[in-house]
Amino acid sequence: MHIVVSEFIDEAALSQIGSGATFDYNPELVENRPRLLHSIHKATGLIVRNRTQVNAELLAAAPQLKVVGRLGVGLDNIDLDACAARAIAVHPATGANTLPVAEYVITASMMLLRGAFQSRGAMIAGDWPRSALIGGEISGRVMGLLGFGNIARAVADRARSLGMTILAHDPFLAPDDPAWQQSQNCSFSALLANADVLSLHVPLTQATRNLIDADALAQMKPSAILINTARGGIADETALAYALRHSKLAGAALDVFEQEPLTAGAAAKFEGLDNILLTPHIAGVSTEANIRVSAVTVTNVLNELRSLNG
Repeated sequence: MHIVVSEFIDEAALSQIGSGATFDYNPELVENRPRLLHSIHKATGLIVRNRTQVNAELLAAAPQLKVVGRLGVGLDNIDLDACAARAIAVHPATGANTLPVAEYVITASMMLLRGAFQSRGAMIAGDWPRSALIGGEISGRVMGLLGFGNIARAVADRARSLGMTILAHDPFLAPDDPAWQQSQNCSFSALLANADVLSLHVPLTQATRNLIDADALAQMKPSAILINTARGGIADETALAYALRHSKLAGAALDVFEQEPLTAGAAAKFEGLDNILLTPHIAGVSTEANIRVSAVTVTNVLNELRSLNG
């Protein structure tokens, strides 16, 4: 068994791999496609995060590949149909990074609603912008969740404990599912109209691409904020920047982008906006979560390979 790891992983997990297989670990492989394609020629296992594109080109370069482990939960960088055609198993680290994403959403919500945490420059310059920074409380607000899977439910639990009302829209979750017991199942339009915080928790598909477009943003309260920790491309970034710049929306936090890594050119639309938080796809990557995600992924890959070897 030989495993290639193309993006960063917890060091302890490497020892776990070494106890059951040989491995090639280079977190820079994702930046060097030719080297990656050469490295995986004899690999039976591949471990990636969200930037390594597991597509037809890569699979063709890995004739012995049997399993792909995803250090995270999103699978849009992995061609699942092509893997299935080759009987290559794909294992995400389901549940391992739920907590940090939920905490990120709550933290971003509180920061944007309160509005008092970007005064460093003014304070250092000798200003005292107290009146301008009187923001709002999170208690009594409505948390709107687009998608109501495990991460969204973790957000709901934390938001509820802070005094928020929970609305969610998820057409794939049965109306009688127990998950709805403490949360209100509503239509997409009702979610947009009533949410004080709208947090996105759906995969990127043809149906969800640009789902939060100019029309959707126009249906939201001007005082509302939008948080996207799901996938870039679900929210139309140009329309969002326009809404923020013209007071059609109060604030936003983006951890994911249509183009990743985000370039200076792609980020130019956000220039001058002080009501947006931008982070580099880090919501699900805490120190603790990295340990959990790495351990779960390595265990999944090793177990899959061992089962194939009898």
